[in-house]
Amino acid sequence: MNEGGGFFDAVLRVTTNLDTIMWGKPMIVLLVGTGIVLTWMTRGVQFSNFFKSLKLIFAKESRSDEGEGDISPFAALMTALAATVGNGNIAGVATAIAIGGPGAPMWMWIAGLFGMATKYAEGFLGVHYREVAPNGTMAGGPMYYVKNGLKNKKLGHFLGTAFAAFGVIACLIGTGNMAQSNSMTASLANTLNQWFHPGATAATQAPAFYYYVIGLTIAVLVGLVIIGGIKKIGAVSEKLVPAMIIFYIVFALWIIIANFEQIPAAFALIFKSAIGIKPLAGAAVGTVVASGVSRGLLSNEAGLGTAAIAQSASSSNEPVNNGLIAMTGVFIDTILVNTMTTLTIVLTGAYMNTQAWLGLEAKGTITSILVTQSAFDSVIPGGFGGAIIAISSFLFGYTTLLGWSYYGEKCIEFIGGGKVVMPYRYVFIIFMFIGAIITPLAGKSLHYINIIWNLGNIGNALMAVPNLIGLLFMAGLVARITRERLSM
Repeated sequence: MNEGGGFFDAVLRVTTNLDTIMWGKPMIVLLVGTGIVLTWMTRGVQFSNFFKSLKLIFAKESRSDEGEGDISPFAALMTALAATVGNGNIAGVATAIAIGGPGAPMWMWIAGLFGMATKYAEGFLGVHYREVAPNGTMAGGPMYYVKNGLKNKKLGHFLGTAFAAFGVIACLIGTGNMAQSNSMTASLANTLNQWFHPGATAATQAPAFYYYVIGLTIAVLVGLVIIGGIKKIGAVSEKLVPAMIIFYIVFALWIIIANFEQIPAAFALIFKSAIGIKPLAGAAVGTVVASGVSRGLLSNEAGLGTAAIAQSASSSNEPVNNGLIAMTGVFIDTILVNTMTTLTIVLTGAYMNTQAWLGLEAKGTITSILVTQSAFDSVIPGGFGGAIIAISSFLFGYTTLLGWSYYGEKCIEFIGGGKVVMPYRYVFIIFMFIGAIITPLAGKSLHYINIIWNLGNIGNALMAVPNLIGLLFMAGLVARITRERLSM
């Protein structure tokens, strides 16, 4: 048995079962259904106003921080994207393929298109119902718009408190913290291990020493920024986020262009696997759908409500424009970046080394970020493919940690007031370090990494439920004002 195997095997079973329950048909129906309802009621705002939303990003006014908010609309979007474009795009997509097969990303795309309407409503309501906190900063997000927007105040207060409580938990042990530091550390440690230990492969676990040093470094670098609050987070995000996205896409295109002739066959495989035409050894159709939708939410956060927290800090007072800016985050994250990752994995055949393809009992399967790293290594020579993923993972994870630390901060502020914010920041850093070193703590079985992603999925589901309920109750308000302002 692997070191620590008994305990971690039990944790893996429990979290996998909870993940399966939380992401069953009811959650998928609620998530995608909310996007469909909002798409219908706003008359397809994500399609009819897509180009306008892109113009707003590049408008001069979006760079101005003059107004009631804490940061400019562009900085607010970059803060939201900092949290959104993270290791969910590199490791989350790969995990979806490892569990659900190459068809899982198609369900990410479908959920993402409807999710743009959901994200629009979140950005809209975040500004429409935001408040000024006692310390003078803006406070907004699902906890505020369900509290202030629902006619039933008791229900609104309950849903707001539930979102905030689940948000604190998710921000400490889930998607925005431990999952990110774990992927960042695993990728860097794996790359260093292959460089300094000839014969090591993507499936070879690096020495524990690497994880501790890298984890401590990440904790220090993140701590230096988040202690400064939203203004410092926004300043770093608006410079770093565009650069890191371009960096990743350039090298992903290298992989794609090198396999250009196989693109039609790749899309055919994705489609066939998504609807069950292409049988898989370790994934049924239901698993494919659930894996794609859940990892899609983990990646683009549409329905989770977190982007509304960042958008609420925007200096713009126009809810519709903030909603339009917010929805571009889903397009950039899911339709652009996730597609790059998907194609690199499918075109190179890296998906063939996963449990979905080989079966649950197969030996030597890989998952999470190691799937993407394997894809890049197969095309970019000299081991530099893995280095590209390690750098991208670090940058993506770093900015995500910044964004999610702010989300958790506003959630705990909603519950306990301003006095609990600073202690929360230090606790966030501690959990971040634990996430970084959990792989060597768990032993040599790399599939224990799925514990982290399971926790992320569970946390996402718990946050999404109160937010989605609130969005459905306020869909009429969003639709009415949207039609008035956009003359639809």
